[in-house]
Amino acid sequence: MIRDFTKALVAWNGKSPRKPLVIRGMRQTGKTWCVRAFAEEHYRDNFLEINFEFSNRWSPVFDGDLDPARICDELELLSGKRIRDGKTLLFLDEIQLCPRALTSLRYFREKMPEIPVVAAGSLLDFVLEGIQFPVGRVQFADLHPMSFAEYLQATGNAALAAILREPPRRLPDAVHARLLEEVRTYSIVGGLPECVKAKADGAGLFDIREIQRDLVIAFEQDFAKYPEQMDASILREIWHASNASAGHQIAYAALSREHTGNTNKKALDLLAKARLVKVSKAAATAAIPFNLDTSPRIKPFAGDVGLYQMMTGRPVDETLHERDLLAIYNGSLAEQFVAQELAASFGGDEPHWWKRDAKNAQAEVDFMVALNGRALPIEVKSGAAGRLKSLHQFLKETQESPDAVVFSSAPFGEIPEQRLRFLPIYYAGSLCKPSAMGARG
Repeated sequence: MIRDFTKALVAWNGKSPRKPLVIRGMRQTGKTWCVRAFAEEHYRDNFLEINFEFSNRWSPVFDGDLDPARICDELELLSGKRIRDGKTLLFLDEIQLCPRALTSLRYFREKMPEIPVVAAGSLLDFVLEGIQFPVGRVQFADLHPMSFAEYLQATGNAALAAILREPPRRLPDAVHARLLEEVRTYSIVGGLPECVKAKADGAGLFDIREIQRDLVIAFEQDFAKYPEQMDASILREIWHASNASAGHQIAYAALSREHTGNTNKKALDLLAKARLVKVSKAAATAAIPFNLDTSPRIKPFAGDVGLYQMMTGRPVDETLHERDLLAIYNGSLAEQFVAQELAASFGGDEPHWWKRDAKNAQAEVDFMVALNGRALPIEVKSGAAGRLKSLHQFLKETQESPDAVVFSSAPFGEIPEQRLRFLPIYYAGSLCKPSAMGARG
């Protein structure tokens, strides 16, 4: 399966000087596969993969001093591969199981920058809390679940995927309808590579649901690996509660009445570090960088839309038969899809949302992302332009913003005098493409 992340690996590999690369992401997003596929094309036989979970013979190499020359010498002896010539890609997988290997990356950058080093792992943020990386010594990259465009490519719809890799435009009615149909199917399958591969290999949607159930069980078993001060049963409860609340404003205390708001927040923060949950916070202004609100109300989103549908119990046939995604869960399924696409295409902590709490003039906008140094407001609606009161308020207060975007099931359209662009929901991952927002953006 072709992953867009490969482009990030190619760009990293071409840098000079090149820093060690650390790949983060939730489990089962394909970190190992991406690195192997990249190495196969760009390094061929000059590739050394060290998996700290598969074998315990590698960790002792990092028990001594962290001089990269010594480390390379010992790795060469154990593996029989040359490393110090700088022609072999060194891949440290599941590196969270060997924190000293993670610490050693800074010394590779300082003393042996010619050696290409990639590290990957899950639950990395828990380990990183206890490790100080000097600024500029290590490069980080996040691997998300497969985007809608990647899903289309993997399931034999390369022509449709190519459309989404171009700036948004009005499409023929038949193509528009087909893409909306594919969005519904993708919202069931999700973007975890195992599920996408099963779909590509001809598995039915009910079979894919079984794969997702197994993945949820595996993720919940991982809860025992989280910081010991948080009980696994609380993490499990908050994970399911956050999925049930996806796309809705909610106070931490409301996630579970059995625990305090602080306990719920701590559990949600841990789940967010594991990339199982995305916590979207509000910004009161459109200034870049966003000044995020510190109130206890947040919008949680699931790490993957397929797992979200399975965990919330939405029947497969109901999703397939409902023509408008915005009619499902009062629009929260559509918001989950958009949030996931925005996070994958914009990266970082995106997306956030905007709220205005002025007396007698409250307003809220579903999403807000930074595009070309300006705040782009986004609504997920099925209504007409006249019903977008909060969006109009945002544009009135923020004249420097690009044209606002409204995602729906309707075809592409524009109202230039109102600074509005109406995009079909399948274009949610295309906003950061060149010219995606037109000349006015």
